[in-house]
Amino acid sequence: MRIEPQDQAVLDHVAARGDAILRRAIDWSDINSGSRHAEGLARVLDVLDATARAAFGTATVERVPTQGSTTVADSGAVIAESYADCLKITARPEAPLQVVLTGHYDTVFPADSAFQSVITRDDGALNGPGIADMKGGISVMLAALEAFETHPDKARVGWTVLLSPDEEIGSPASAPLLAELGARGHVGLTYEPALSDGTLAGERKGSGNFHLIVTGKAAHAGRAFHEGANAVAGAAIIAARLHALNGQREGVTVNVAKIAGGGPLNVVADNAVVRFNVRVPDAQSATWIDEAVRALAAEPPFPGLTLDLHGGMTRAPKPIDASQTALFHAVRDAGDLLGQAIAWKPSGGVCEGNNLHAAGLPNVDTLGVVGGDIHSDQEFAWPSSFVERAQLSALILCKIASGEIDALKLKQLRLETM
Repeated sequence: MRIEPQDQAVLDHVAARGDAILRRAIDWSDINSGSRHAEGLARVLDVLDATARAAFGTATVERVPTQGSTTVADSGAVIAESYADCLKITARPEAPLQVVLTGHYDTVFPADSAFQSVITRDDGALNGPGIADMKGGISVMLAALEAFETHPDKARVGWTVLLSPDEEIGSPASAPLLAELGARGHVGLTYEPALSDGTLAGERKGSGNFHLIVTGKAAHAGRAFHEGANAVAGAAIIAARLHALNGQREGVTVNVAKIAGGGPLNVVADNAVVRFNVRVPDAQSATWIDEAVRALAAEPPFPGLTLDLHGGMTRAPKPIDASQTALFHAVRDAGDLLGQAIAWKPSGGVCEGNNLHAAGLPNVDTLGVVGGDIHSDQEFAWPSSFVERAQLSALILCKIASGEIDALKLKQLRLETM
């Protein structure tokens, strides 16, 4: 591969808009959009909608309703949850090559978080909520597409963007939309931040979230202790049994995150909820841990308790198969043309890239800005990476259009491993 004159024009388009790419990401990050903050999510969705309509006059921009789900309250009550819309942007759906680009506009910071705005650190890095994860990534994505739309071979490539409101809580509402797009597309590009040194995430573990409701029987702790069945004590025993699953199968981890329930000190607790996450390296391990969890949930630790398990595996593992290897090599080659050294390594984290891969779509899922300390008030992004990463994505799109990155072959390789 080499950078052709028409490719260079696309790259120059990105470079010329560097300040705007950075500025809008900062503006978006200054609007709180925690996953459960409906008002903030609505504000960011409005801004992204307007940005997309202004940038892509011939594309279809639409808000797509998401499915509801249920969640378990600390009291053990099962309650219905609703979610904000996804934003979907579609260009040339009839083109022979289809690229799916995904991102999320929610963050992990709730409405009452003290971490609300972007500042510039003394070392020049931007520090702010979502600046890396992933409002910066969304700005990079849109900048790459805006530039690619000036390429003379753009007609060969159609693309669909899906921006979701729930990635940080496991994509319960957007998962069906991701699966649908993954099945239809040839190549996927997702804009989670790269690691702090620019390295991409390669192999990813799968993840599951579980909530086990423990129901006991209330009684006076003094007069009638033995008439009760203590749900909190049962939850603690179950939590210990879950923790004991660690080390039984290589690469599988179980993290007991929270036990909620109980009440006054003189009452035998009749309710508790155990919340836990599992991580698995492969599909076989996912089956193993799911069976192990369900076996534990079928056996109350002592009489008088009932157990009700909710949740399950939310993201399948994303191994480095033949399609992923070929795609990473193509991205590395594009990076070499730009003087960007591209490397990748395994990650225990999960993201929409897991969903897309499970649906049959080879994808690179850390094409966003270079930064670090995400999910904390130290989250940061390097300003220089905004243009660099937008140019990388723009060049990938150019090379898909030219056929130098063979999107059809990548898709076929993925289908052969399913």
